Amino acid sequence: MKAGHPEALPIAGGTDVMVEINFDRSRPAWVIDLTKVAELDEWGTEDGYLRVAAGVTYTRIINELSDRLPGLAMASRTVGSPQIRNRGTVGGNLGSASPAGDAHPPLLASKAMVELASTAGVRRVPARDFYVGPKRNAMRKDELIAAFLIEPSSGPQQFSKVGTRNAMVIAVCSFGLALDATRKRVGTGIGSAAPTPVTADEAEAFMEGVLDEGGLWEKRGQVDPSALVRFGELVAAAAQPIDDVRGTAAYRRHALAVLARRTFVWAWDEYRRKAVA
Repeated sequence: MKAGHPEALPIAGGTDVMVEINFDRSRPAWVIDLTKVAELDEWGTEDGYLRVAAGVTYTRIINELSDRLPGLAMASRTVGSPQIRNRGTVGGNLGSASPAGDAHPPLLASKAMVELASTAGVRRVPARDFYVGPKRNAMRKDELIAAFLIEPSSGPQQFSKVGTRNAMVIAVCSFGLALDATRKRVGTGIGSAAPTPVTADEAEAFMEGVLDEGGLWEKRGQVDPSALVRFGELVAAAAQPIDDVRGTAAYRRHALAVLARRTFVWAWDEYRRKAVA
């Protein structure tokens, strides 16, 4: 169907699509209902990855994958209301490619891949290359998002966001963190603070150096407070925020620095506690 009608708009949960239609921002000539495609509701393992089909809802990620994907589950809990979480999907979040999408930071931090399918075949794109502009992604007109692939966590993960209220809110900014204890890597993801979701590469390299040089992965010792401050500064520097109705660019940078420090402390404390246990 997509090959025959490349301009057709796919719909699954509809939590983004119906808002656009209701506000008359979009009037698609064709809509493809994906809810009858059973394969889009499945998840499983593949070559060490979890392959989660595009139609798996936030509620199912919370209930079925929290132990394997804790960062994404945390982000999923912040999405809308229970009704929205019962309908909405990470696949839909990827399709809309909004910089404020809650799923994007944990996907980036965990180095996920997006699986795209068409009549020509299947290709997989790293999440870091998937976002190409504000609400634009690397999907071709004849492709559909089939799934995302992500490694089960090998260390603590965190997600945090700032909003204008405590629940059912679009993020002013958000931050995802993943500690890969096996590879001794630090992963980051920033939301709602740049034209696209982005990573903080310099912050990752800096903190990996701190942990490696101090032998902290093995010792599970404390991280110097000055290193945490610098980590937060580098995360904030990776953002390209703007002033809008939800917050100023300066506030977003400040908030990101705070979120980065806090989430790293939470994750590192969890890593240290597991050693004691």
